[in-house]
Amino acid sequence: MGIRGELFTTQVTLDNRSYFFNVKENRAGDVFLQIVESKKGEGADFDRHQIAIFAEDMQRVLKGLDDSLKFIEKDRKERAKAKAAKKAAKEAKFGKGSGEKIVIKRGKKNFLEEERQPDGIKRTGKVIHIASKRDADKPADDGAN
Repeated sequence: MGIRGELFTTQVTLDNRSYFFNVKENRAGDVFLQIVESKKGEGADFDRHQIAIFAEDMQRVLKGLDDSLKFIEKDRKERAKAKAAKKAAKEAKFGKGSGEKIVIKRGKKNFLEEERQPDGIKRTGKVIHIASKRDADKPADDGAN
């Protein structure tokens, strides 16, 4: 037995924190799992948080952990499926495009007033602004309310 009743210990190190899984025995002979999270705090200090799970409660805790992991995996799959369906619906509505804006530059002709042609193109100066497919169904706004 170790100095502080440690029977077994293992460490999992991530980018900014470490987890220690310590199997310990207290003075009464009870075996428990101590989980310690350690992360670097301000300066040279470390923030440490720990929980202890006794052997008689371990199966219920592991079942709760397993249920949580199953939920996370199911939720991840549902979100990926919903994201794919949303993308497919968007492509069906607007067509599959490159997603880039197209800017067409015109000559040096000076426009004092905004011109709107029947083709849906708003001409305001050197750059031609092309109306989106979403705006195509709306009537042209002439500024009068």
